[in-house]
Amino acid sequence: MEKKKLETTLVYILSILGFLCCCIGGIGFIFAGIAFYIAHTKLKVAYANPENYENIEAMKTAKTVALVALIISGLYFLYNVYYFSTGGWEEFMMKYQEAMEEMQRNQ
Repeated sequence: MEKKKLETTLVYILSILGFLCCCIGGIGFIFAGIAFYIAHTKLKVAYANPENYENIEAMKTAKTVALVALIISGLYFLYNVYYFSTGGWEEFMMKYQEAMEEMQRNQ
């Protein structure tokens, strides 16, 4: 019987998107969470019949990358929630308004 190959490409792409989108308000945890779920599900199937799959180690690595992206994005998301809930929104809006006024004066 021919061994099946676990496809890790989607997990890596979603993990990288998770890393990139973590800087946009921490929303990268959505992509990283999906990547982690896919990797976890595929590994669970592969562990049930390990003789049928050939690259279980590669999927374990992809799962680890997804977990790291999930943790970083999740922490950054929680930081943003905390920052904006403790009065950071007003400060952000004041800086934005000052920048807009400065830009209008320069035109």
